[in-house]
Amino acid sequence: MADRTDPRVTIARRELGSLRKEKTIVLALTLQLFIAAFSSFLVVGLVSLYDPGQVDGYDVDVAVTGDAAEDLIRASREVRGVDAEFYRSEETAMRAFQEYRATGIDAVIVAETRDERVFVRAVAPDSNVQTTIVVVQLRDVVRSFERAERTDRAAFLSSTPLDLPPEASSSPYFGFTYTVLLPLLLFLPVFIAGSVTVDSLTEEIDRGTLELLRVAPVSLSDVVDGKLLAAAGLAPAQAALWVLLLELNGTAVANVFALLALVAGLALLICGLGATIALLTPERRAAQFLYSVGVLFVFGGTTLLPHGPVNAASRLAIDSAGRAEYVAVAAVVVVAVAIYGGLRRLMGRIDADDL
Repeated sequence: MADRTDPRVTIARRELGSLRKEKTIVLALTLQLFIAAFSSFLVVGLVSLYDPGQVDGYDVDVAVTGDAAEDLIRASREVRGVDAEFYRSEETAMRAFQEYRATGIDAVIVAETRDERVFVRAVAPDSNVQTTIVVVQLRDVVRSFERAERTDRAAFLSSTPLDLPPEASSSPYFGFTYTVLLPLLLFLPVFIAGSVTVDSLTEEIDRGTLELLRVAPVSLSDVVDGKLLAAAGLAPAQAALWVLLLELNGTAVANVFALLALVAGLALLICGLGATIALLTPERRAAQFLYSVGVLFVFGGTTLLPHGPVNAASRLAIDSAGRAEYVAVAAVVVVAVAIYGGLRRLMGRIDADDL
């Protein structure tokens, strides 16, 4: 009995099998798997780089001096991890700072009043391991002091200043997980899938294997569809696995089906663009360059939109999505189908012998 397996499925299986030989792809998949599987541990260290002021277990001791020192010390109590101590003069505060090992003073803040204005000058350690944390904590102290001063002096101002932005009360771990980590795990497989599509098609053209289409019962459309099925289908499968691993690590992800639809639409869109570039520019290096530039423009342009894929994914994941986010998902799917339709018309005009 003749084998009636769809040639596109056969080509897709061959593509998936060949990916195991690509060390770069395997390494990228392994890295994503590691991040998703151990996200609860990695997020602590990553947040330390993302927001050093949130590092627990490290307190910053600050020597405060000047005629406005008491007000600044009062404002510093609103900042977690800062212990401010009053010093009568700048000389004694600097001496304590220079004798860090004996006094434990990490920084100095001088707050002086001149012409009814408070001028703040801070001194932090230079080229020290703790410098970044100290500077961030000093910044938060000055911000807290500024808010307090604006509140106290608002009644004496001749004009009302602009309102300060509201203070963020959410956990940095929550923000980092849903605005950085989750989009990274969802969209990185999409970009890899597009690159795989470009590489696979240009490699077939370079090797001349597409010339076998003259004797094999496989059309150019079947070949491209098979490669798209393997590459674009792998992205949502990876995303589903990463979401499952995040759930096992205690990170709740809402609207999983909508997220997978977004990833699938983006994967088809990016892989369709990659296949189009590969067919129009068969030279491998040129095709990869054009693909990289195109992805930067596409993805960079969407980040400027208030309801782009990244924002939509974050809002969907925390279950705070509105109608605009679902419209964004639908728009991505529609554009992806349109890109695929254009690719099909292009394949209809290209003869495999001309590649």
